[in-house]
Amino acid sequence: MRPGACARFLRQTQDRLFTVLAVQDDHARENRPGEFTKPETLLSVYPLVKRLLIIIAAGMCAASVLAQESSSPSPAPAAGSEEEIIPTFETQKLARTYILNIPAPRGQIVDRNGLPLAQNKLSYNLAINYPTPLEFSDQQAISFARERIQAAEKLLGRALNVSDDLILRHYRNRGILPFDIAQNLTEEQHDKLKAKLPQAMTLRALYMRVYPQGRLAGHIIGYTGKTGRNPDGVIENNEVLWPESEGREGLEFTFNSMLTGKPGEYKITFDKDGRKTSEKIVTPPVPGYTVVTTLDSKLQELAEKTLEAKAKRGAIVVVEPDTGDILAMASWPTFNPNAFIPSISAEKFKELQDDPDIPLLPRAFRSAYPPGSVFKVPVGIAALESGTVGASDEYQCTPAIQVGNVTFNNWKKVDRGFQNFVQAFTESCDTWFYQVGIKMGAAPIIDWSAQMGLGAKCGIPLRGEVEGRIPTDEYMKAAHGRRILNGDVANMSIGQGDIETTPLQMAQAMAIVANGGTLYQTRLVQQVQTLDNEIITAYQVRAKRTLNMSPSTLEQLREAMVDVVYAPNGTAHQAAVPNIEVAGKTGTAQWGPKKKERTAAWFTGYVPSVQPQFAFAAVYEGAVGADVHGGSHAAPMIGAVFKEVYKGVDTGKKQQRKRPRPTEEPLRAERAVPVEPGFEEDRSN
Repeated sequence: MRPGACARFLRQTQDRLFTVLAVQDDHARENRPGEFTKPETLLSVYPLVKRLLIIIAAGMCAASVLAQESSSPSPAPAAGSEEEIIPTFETQKLARTYILNIPAPRGQIVDRNGLPLAQNKLSYNLAINYPTPLEFSDQQAISFARERIQAAEKLLGRALNVSDDLILRHYRNRGILPFDIAQNLTEEQHDKLKAKLPQAMTLRALYMRVYPQGRLAGHIIGYTGKTGRNPDGVIENNEVLWPESEGREGLEFTFNSMLTGKPGEYKITFDKDGRKTSEKIVTPPVPGYTVVTTLDSKLQELAEKTLEAKAKRGAIVVVEPDTGDILAMASWPTFNPNAFIPSISAEKFKELQDDPDIPLLPRAFRSAYPPGSVFKVPVGIAALESGTVGASDEYQCTPAIQVGNVTFNNWKKVDRGFQNFVQAFTESCDTWFYQVGIKMGAAPIIDWSAQMGLGAKCGIPLRGEVEGRIPTDEYMKAAHGRRILNGDVANMSIGQGDIETTPLQMAQAMAIVANGGTLYQTRLVQQVQTLDNEIITAYQVRAKRTLNMSPSTLEQLREAMVDVVYAPNGTAHQAAVPNIEVAGKTGTAQWGPKKKERTAAWFTGYVPSVQPQFAFAAVYEGAVGADVHGGSHAAPMIGAVFKEVYKGVDTGKKQQRKRPRPTEEPLRAERAVPVEPGFEEDRSN
């Protein structure tokens, strides 16, 4: 079958298959409106259909190399257009054969339910096919190209910047291959040009990366870039037909080798006179693997929209307490990774870099803030477990205390009387924690903080995660030339001084309280699998350690965290959710030099208070000099997220989140297979 006919056959087959799939998918949506469940579609029921789609996906791009949509035959004789020429002994001696690599479609990145977060679509390059043998003079080669460039400009309605030098370099070095004059044309432009192509021109189809959910999880998914420019030197065997994509940031970078796929081979042979005698795809490209994340796109979108509405800068992280799975990890402001496809202009990149709000910064794991009073959670555990305070022990909540020659103030300016742990935690009495902290000393605080994973990377597969800091004697000697003093312990007891934590670390710490004392390895990727649903790598749920907390400590801490939201003297009333009990802790902390001091407002905790489904941390990054607080700025963000999550839930019939799919089972979802070239998912429903 001639190349053009082959490509048309592939397209027709693809159209028919996707018509069936579209009907199947619409039927599925009608029966499961608004759910993110495990879809059973034709691709999971009929393996043959899926196999055909994979073959088409690779074949479509490869067939385009063979000038599948030329408007008419080349004006000069070109062997091989209908059938192979049988080479003679003489032509075999002088024949030249090229083996070129066909870039493979890049694998997908999907959420825990199969929704694509990174996939591929067809892009088109408009190209000129020079007749073989290549017998034009330089002027003839330029004239031949110019006639077609002018015609293309009229069809496209814009100028094409193609120099004579570029024309000649291509003709002299690689004239046997199509000469691209317009890149990255859309499906609409393709359809418009297809019927009006000038003679000896073709539309070459190739894959382009696309992020179908736009900015959603942009800091996590990352983006790609081209491995190099289009080659214009003499053709070399095993060079790629067009530049491949490579991961530059996020999961695209970390899992680049698994996403890349295996290139195919395209063989083209010429006789001694330079006439093409044969061309064929020796080996079709093999698409890259699918990376299945732990993200819940619906929850991720809620977190991002909440940040957009309520914070100029900040982060929200939501973790599943019993697995360590990261369900949402949103940073604001963010960016749309599609801006980097196929490449980002220097002006646009500079604009992103120069933005004072730093949209390229993933604050959830690459920024560390002083935690303020949310750090009273590990301090409280340390005090109760060390025996420094008991359930009935009381300390006075005064407006201030003196430590050496320094006055340490409470955030409230009135004497609140004597309080036990639950009361002091509920209204976040600083002077109570100063006294208890100094009595206890720094060692238990440092120890319990480390056990809860603070001051250490969580170990997610994204580069640039910061450790935060829990100051030790060694650190203080290196940074300040002295050991930890009582004033340092007082600061440490309320999450100030040299302490820094990331939102991800705090969400992980809250998960420990929620699940009863187990620190799980945070998990962002469930597994990597083939298009045939064969698991290549599975990242199991893994408990790193169990903290030896007494039931009494957990009971007091949980009671106090609920009172923070619901007691009259609590500080997080704006985090309350109808019919669902939220447990949490607010925090407000200052950092930076005095003239540029900023405030981080925190709210951390879990929900529901009984059988928790989510552990969370939210931080609101205030501007220089802004008056912000955890209760008034961070708590409302969490309230907004979980009001939406639990909308319509009856107290007597609390919805329980479905248990996570075991990683031994592949994710069987139509959306987990690369979308066929030229067919993007219809998201109108």
